[in-house]
Amino acid sequence: MTTSVPFGSLLSKIIDNRGKTCPTSETGIPLIATNCVKNEHLYPVYEKVRYVRQEVYDSWFRGHPEPGDLIFVLKGTPGRVNWVNNPVDFCIAQDMVALRVDENKVYPKYLFAVLRSSQIQQEIEGLHVGSLIPHFKKSDFDDLQIPLVEEKLQKYIGDVYFNLSLKIDLLHRQNKTLEAMAETLFRQWFIEEAREDWNETKVLDVFSLVGGGTPKTSEASYWDGDIPWLSGGDIANAHQGFIVKAEKSITEFGLQKSSTKLLPKLASVISARGTVGKYAMLSKPMTFSQSNYGIVPKEHTHYYFVYLLLAYIVDELSAAAYGSVFDTITTRTFEDVVLKLPSMDSIAEFESEIAPLFEKKLNNVEQIQTLENLRDTLLPKLMSGEVRVQYPIEDVA
Repeated sequence: MTTSVPFGSLLSKIIDNRGKTCPTSETGIPLIATNCVKNEHLYPVYEKVRYVRQEVYDSWFRGHPEPGDLIFVLKGTPGRVNWVNNPVDFCIAQDMVALRVDENKVYPKYLFAVLRSSQIQQEIEGLHVGSLIPHFKKSDFDDLQIPLVEEKLQKYIGDVYFNLSLKIDLLHRQNKTLEAMAETLFRQWFIEEAREDWNETKVLDVFSLVGGGTPKTSEASYWDGDIPWLSGGDIANAHQGFIVKAEKSITEFGLQKSSTKLLPKLASVISARGTVGKYAMLSKPMTFSQSNYGIVPKEHTHYYFVYLLLAYIVDELSAAAYGSVFDTITTRTFEDVVLKLPSMDSIAEFESEIAPLFEKKLNNVEQIQTLENLRDTLLPKLMSGEVRVQYPIEDVA
């Protein structure tokens, strides 16, 4: 049997930092902002973090998260939620709160799973206040109804969801390590051990740029097909990784009737407008919008080398794009990039050495997708009773 109770009634404490910007420093304790809280990760990630001194940490904040609390985003994209790991090595910025769950009323991992569910995420979106910047106030917590199931089922659902999320998180972390290893090897081969007799080479002699396009949105026959179609947001979400899915897809007819191109598996893509300089590699053939570039090897098949070359020059490309009204990477931006490279035989040797890292990374991404699908489809079926749990029979003394 399922009942519904107000979200706020399930919490014993709400911790925030007064909605103000605290004093920051160049070193110290990490201060995570809302961009560090992502539903695809179990714990907060450290992206563009600032820091606070110990004295600020001790005196400025009203309180700090503890292990097992939930970090809940209030503004921007409300409803994103992460679990607080142990030990806690960060403090939280404005526009988010730390939530301490009342364990007498609900199993914390169950509440975490329910808050991440598509049903509750949609309800949070429907409760957004404000048109320009959506926000979800603490006073709105009781307007959000949380479905509760029996205690044993709460524990089962919460533990299964958490353990799957933990496995996914470990795979994400492993892929970050693999990415760092690959970039280190690239720098060692082509930067640190570069030789004077190597030829100066334009990057557009190594790879080709492919322009994208958008099928006419009013033509229903062009959309919702089997071919993934990437926007800049899709690329940003997969930054420095493999893209396995896109928010939108097109039909073969839409591909034929537009300027978008079908890139091969392992091609690279980079966002050229808006959030400039985000890049990723394709796990399968995909199409993409005109706000991005596809990048494919030119007269060779060394896709991993091309991806790492792009990663190496991306800061230079992004710097060249800044300063105009709309930051944009153009073909001219690429034309101006020159570096010394060895013969293609040496590049082929590097490709062979680096391939196992990328193959492992792709395998991890495919595992992540499988685990996410299992986790996110199992939860609603367990809550609705469509899938029933057979509990072990306890021994009677």
